[in-house]
Amino acid sequence: MSLRRLYLLPKFPSNALENNQISHCIPFCKFLSSDSVSLDNGHDHDEQVRKLQALVQQGQTRSAQSLIKSMLLSGSRSTSISDFFAIFSLSSPTTKTAFSNMLLSVCVESKKPNVAEQVYLYMKKDGIFPSLQAFNLFLELMVSTGQYKKTLEFVTEAIDSGNWVDIFTYGKAVQSAVKLGELERGMNLLNDINRLGMAPSGFVYNVLIGGICKEKKIVDARKLFDEMLEKGVAPNRVTYNTLIDGYCKVGKLEEALSIRERMKRDNVEANIVTFNTLLGGLCREKRMEEAKKVLDEMEARGFVPDGFTYSILFDGHSRCGDSDSSLALYEESIGKGVRLNNYTLSILLNALCKGGKIYKAEEVLKKFMEDGLVPTEVIFNTMLNGYCCVGDMEKALSMIEKMENLGLKPNCITFNSVINKVCELGNMAEAEEWVKKMGEKGVCPNVQTYNTLINGYGQIRQFDRCFKILDEMESKKLKLNVVTYGSLINCLCRDGKLLEAELILEDMVGRGVLPNAQIYNMLIDGHCNGSKIEDAFGFFDEMVRNNVAPTLVTYNLLVNGLCKMGRVEEAETLFLEIIRKGLSPDVITYNSLISGYSKMGNTHKCIELYESMKKSGIKPTLNTYHPLIRVCSKSGLVLVEKIVKEMLEMNLNLDKAVYNEIIRCYAKHVDFQKAMDFYNEMVDKGIEPDRMTYNSLIMLYLNEGKVQEAKHLFNEMKGRGVVPKADTYNTLIEGYCKLKDFMEAYVWYRGIFEDGLLPNASVCNELICGLREEGHLEEAKVICSEMSCKGVEDWSTNEELISA
Repeated sequence: MSLRRLYLLPKFPSNALENNQISHCIPFCKFLSSDSVSLDNGHDHDEQVRKLQALVQQGQTRSAQSLIKSMLLSGSRSTSISDFFAIFSLSSPTTKTAFSNMLLSVCVESKKPNVAEQVYLYMKKDGIFPSLQAFNLFLELMVSTGQYKKTLEFVTEAIDSGNWVDIFTYGKAVQSAVKLGELERGMNLLNDINRLGMAPSGFVYNVLIGGICKEKKIVDARKLFDEMLEKGVAPNRVTYNTLIDGYCKVGKLEEALSIRERMKRDNVEANIVTFNTLLGGLCREKRMEEAKKVLDEMEARGFVPDGFTYSILFDGHSRCGDSDSSLALYEESIGKGVRLNNYTLSILLNALCKGGKIYKAEEVLKKFMEDGLVPTEVIFNTMLNGYCCVGDMEKALSMIEKMENLGLKPNCITFNSVINKVCELGNMAEAEEWVKKMGEKGVCPNVQTYNTLINGYGQIRQFDRCFKILDEMESKKLKLNVVTYGSLINCLCRDGKLLEAELILEDMVGRGVLPNAQIYNMLIDGHCNGSKIEDAFGFFDEMVRNNVAPTLVTYNLLVNGLCKMGRVEEAETLFLEIIRKGLSPDVITYNSLISGYSKMGNTHKCIELYESMKKSGIKPTLNTYHPLIRVCSKSGLVLVEKIVKEMLEMNLNLDKAVYNEIIRCYAKHVDFQKAMDFYNEMVDKGIEPDRMTYNSLIMLYLNEGKVQEAKHLFNEMKGRGVVPKADTYNTLIEGYCKLKDFMEAYVWYRGIFEDGLLPNASVCNELICGLREEGHLEEAKVICSEMSCKGVEDWSTNEELISA
């Protein structure tokens, strides 16, 4: 057979391999070199072909492959794959198979997936299946270049055709299925491996565990990990890092730390990824003390924190509102010579800005710029937003100028920060001007821009303008999202426009925007505040029907709503449901229940809840102690003082409400000195007394018989602009009644009546009885008559007085 005849062999028709997705023949050499391949009839080429045939027949694989590369990387004329296959078209099946495997291997080694695929399909057309080694290398190339769907097809075809494959082949198929998000298919492939009696590799398990963790199905990932151990497959660092990351991402830090301990027991060395992953999880949960311990261990094991480590820590301190620690950490990084990149710097600057340290952030940025750093748009936007947060609009706007001077273009984030601040200040006309400026700068307002405007107009109750903005968004083909509707629904609910909020919800659903938990929470909160608890539960039921999982916030709103209405038993039933649903009640849950039971006067239940929350590791807040002290005061000073002592040990900064409760408690129990001590402490802290404070002090002085001091406090109260209400007058009337000075009490009664206020029924009964006993029947009759005119009939002495 002459070479000339060889090259004149007919090529495959254009549709010959159509089913194998080959629509044309690819000039092979173009994928391997910028030079073309020449298969002319020259003497040198003839020799190369003969040599290649000989090497293939002799089984000298490496030499043959080297020659193939040499032939492909030289010459001036391109040759298609079909031409190259034609060289061995009349060779024996063994030779043809050997050559095909070599050609496929050369393509794989040259990292040319498209050419390798063409070779594979030609082999398949000729009824040749590659060697397992060549096939696996081919699959590895396909996976590494992201061709997961084709990889799965090739593996499936190979298995269905009865070709032998091994665990590596299955591993590539599993990897491809997971990359495509087809976890179920990946698990089915694992089942096939087990059914065929193959031993699943650590790689297979790692890939599946990684895919499952990405879906946040951490329970299923752990089951697979346990199966891995049962089968005697040793987890490696990748396995452990993947599981630690999975647990951290779903907030299960204890399990993540437990996996880390197991990693130590199994003598699997951690790397910087292990430590950064743990740090990320702890910082997200604001567990900075534990994060510090992990950082110490990391450094003790010889790992140097990198820029990413510092990014994680800066973010953690930012979440905790601890900008001082971010600053200290920055100084530490400088001292250690760690070079922070733009990303890490932007996290640091953001942490400082959020902590109100914008001018310190300015100093840090200046230093970096002096060292040659060129700020990015992200850094400028971070600084601009920081200036906006502290209200320094002059410097905020100067950031835009600096950006432009450096050739950076302000974007939506830039303008949205300014517009958000202007809206926050209620300057909606100025906000509209900034929207126009965006357009002038060639920046189109986005959904967030309009959402900010809707929220701004909603805050000042210009709902008509909100609706016009919705129409404007639609005309600009902007897709209204859940935030768009949420801003409007929230403002309507806060303004008590519950029907309008419900209509917006209907419109939202009608446009295909599905409400999330936050939307339902707004509606539930609005209806609870409007004392429409049944409607609130109606939205809760709708939420569940629509497969929107209620959050802890949802339950807390309903618990609080029920407690406000005195339905504390139902609230406690809901409390138990929170636990059944796998959620953990927080301080807000407990505070609502304690407040509810406090209003009911149930001291025992309040103390039980208080002890339970402490046992659960939940730190009480001032809002815990307001109702707790109030209800405990009914049980005597011993219990109150125990509660106050515990509160002070927690280093809580007492607010006016707590001081008032404590002062009132001591006033009721006539402990003059302690009441005054807390009052003086309150004033020394710069906390102005209010009506409740004065009421308690008036009670205290009257209980001590110090009537002149009580009158002085009343006058001081009015002089400070604190307006007396019915409770103040009731305190005075009741105090004078206890001192048996009923005519003075009557004088204060005249004051409350003349101010158009209504006295307490029991206080009036006490006053009427006292006046009768002292023979002041006319005054007693006046009170009965006036109270009857006010529609109050709850006087036990009324008939007796009239008959007298």
